[in-house]
Amino acid sequence: MIAEAGSKVTSSQLRREAYLYVRQSTLRQVFENQESTKRQYALRERAIALGWPAERIVVIDSDLGHSGASTADRPGFQRLVADVGMGRVGLVMGLEVSRLARSSVDWARLIEICAIAETLILDEDGIYDPGNFNDRLLLGLKGTMSEAELHFLRARMRGGLLNKARRGELKTRLPVGLVYAPDGRVILDPDQQVRETITLFFTTFRRTGSAMATVRAFREQGILLPFRMHGGPHHGELHWVPLVHSRALELLHNPRYAGAFVYGQQRFHKTADGRTQVEMRAREDWIAFFPQAHPGYISWPEYEDNLRRLHDNAQAQGAERRKSPPREGPALLQGLVICGRCGERMTVRYEHRRGVQVPNYVCQREGIEHAHRICQFIIGTPVDETVGQLLVQAVTPLALEVSLGVQQELQARATELDRLRRQQVERARYAAEMAQRRYMAVDPNNRLVAATLESDWNTALRELQQAQEEYERRRQADHMVLSEQQKQEILALAADIPRLWRDPATSDRDRKRLLRLVIEDVTLLRGQDDLAVNVRFRGGAIQTLALPLPLNAWQQRQTPDKVVQEIDRMLDRHHAGEIAALLNAMGLRTGGGRPFTLHKVDYLIKAYGLTPRYERLRRLGLLTPQELADRLGVKISTIHFWHRRGLLKAHKLRARGDWLFEVPGPELPAKGKHKRMAHGAPPATEPVAEGDAWPEPSLAPARSPSPIDRMII
Repeated sequence: MIAEAGSKVTSSQLRREAYLYVRQSTLRQVFENQESTKRQYALRERAIALGWPAERIVVIDSDLGHSGASTADRPGFQRLVADVGMGRVGLVMGLEVSRLARSSVDWARLIEICAIAETLILDEDGIYDPGNFNDRLLLGLKGTMSEAELHFLRARMRGGLLNKARRGELKTRLPVGLVYAPDGRVILDPDQQVRETITLFFTTFRRTGSAMATVRAFREQGILLPFRMHGGPHHGELHWVPLVHSRALELLHNPRYAGAFVYGQQRFHKTADGRTQVEMRAREDWIAFFPQAHPGYISWPEYEDNLRRLHDNAQAQGAERRKSPPREGPALLQGLVICGRCGERMTVRYEHRRGVQVPNYVCQREGIEHAHRICQFIIGTPVDETVGQLLVQAVTPLALEVSLGVQQELQARATELDRLRRQQVERARYAAEMAQRRYMAVDPNNRLVAATLESDWNTALRELQQAQEEYERRRQADHMVLSEQQKQEILALAADIPRLWRDPATSDRDRKRLLRLVIEDVTLLRGQDDLAVNVRFRGGAIQTLALPLPLNAWQQRQTPDKVVQEIDRMLDRHHAGEIAALLNAMGLRTGGGRPFTLHKVDYLIKAYGLTPRYERLRRLGLLTPQELADRLGVKISTIHFWHRRGLLKAHKLRARGDWLFEVPGPELPAKGKHKRMAHGAPPATEPVAEGDAWPEPSLAPARSPSPIDRMII
């Protein structure tokens, strides 16, 4: 057998190293199945018998305790494959195929690389040349059998596990608060504090109806939750930790606390990138379900009611927003905002104001997890507008010209570096040619010297190849010379980008994509007096802006102070209805952006404590109709008649027609003559000739101005 194996070994393979790969699937096998490990290490003697010196045999045993189902988490196997591909290995040794790989894909890849590198494979049965068809066929069959063996092992273990699960006898890891009795039954934890704490948790949730409220109640009361360690040096020990939101949800979703045995709630499957995804199964797809299998802290109907509450709470947080397409909302900085206090990413919360969707930036992850107050809440509209203006200002002809100048300077540097790299390639090519000449000039009979020179030549060729590959990669990355037409097109963007940014037809998604080409992230920090906006651009430049604190919703709807001052000034001359018409004619609007009405003006007068028009006129000595009638000794109807005839000066209080009157002078008709005026006769002091018109009623101009006249003047 040694002679047959020796016929496959060549001198070029002996000049390379022999790799011995040692692996056990689990740490338990490493400690208990030591004979298998000894047999694997004993393969070194086979390599020595084939001609490899002991110092050129490399043992890779860093994968002891790792499964061979895949190359993940097997650095030793990855090193083996890499060295074989580099041509450093002449022989790969393993006790059997299952020690090298349990996956046909990994095994086939290793065989293919060994065939290309002319590397032999040795196991306990013999030595194989992957370049030989018969040997390659045999190796492929062994790999398939090894993978099938793994499948059979898993199937047997999985079958026994499922059989016990379908009977409800499978022992699984119990949550805290439940333990196994000596006879295998599941019972409540004998620790009274553990039982009472778990019971208090479900009682609190039943009372509050919210997982967040339960976490807050535990935190406010200083109650810790038990947690049992399931690994490490403290395995099985009980620790007491603060209750967090994720832990609360875990307890509420666990059917074990309802006394039910459930198996098969989740399904695991691998993705293309090697990660494991978890999919929750519907109840009818569960493998095993035994209600009332053991004592619990709550009943099964209460468990289902808890899940229903959690689902309703999640819907109340805005199911329509979770179902909306991602990155389509109006939040310009979605995914770019960083909290200036804790450094976490801030999320977006939308609200509707006057029929428009308005974004707000919220840092709430830690607050939700630990039932604390949210870190920051910032109204997003002013921040988005400021960053948008900054983007438009940044993309200017001068900025683009500076960028093009920097690009030209970088291109000049890249040209210089390209020249230096090209010299390195030439030096490596010269070294490879010299190694070739030395090898060609050696005496063929001097095999020891020829082998060394051949190894040096191979090393020089590999270094030349690496230098060429590195040069090409760098050259393609640095080769970015812009033509004059491309420069003009870039400069034209300075005029196009502001127009596109302000165009109503430009979608929010396009604005976000444009913003991400220039800005890396935005950090927001809310202070006492202002809002610090730290904008970091793609090139590394940073610009800090200080914005006034965004107004709250009630502040945004508040009527401006100048409008209130204007109302206060107009009250001296006009009533509320006239003031509303004058304000609308001036183009002024309420805090809500609507036209003024009589009721809105009356509300503002009361809300801001303005002196009503009635009190202003009363302070100036104006009288009501009854007061004026009593003073003049006439009836109220006479006062109204004189007012209609223009003999009294009155001021309107409100739109419906209430009046206050100034005290008249002595020019009014004498007492008792008002009856003649009531029948249409003119006053005796002003005779009227036949055919003459009635005189224009007015107060005597010779009298001194009244207080209201002085106020108006």
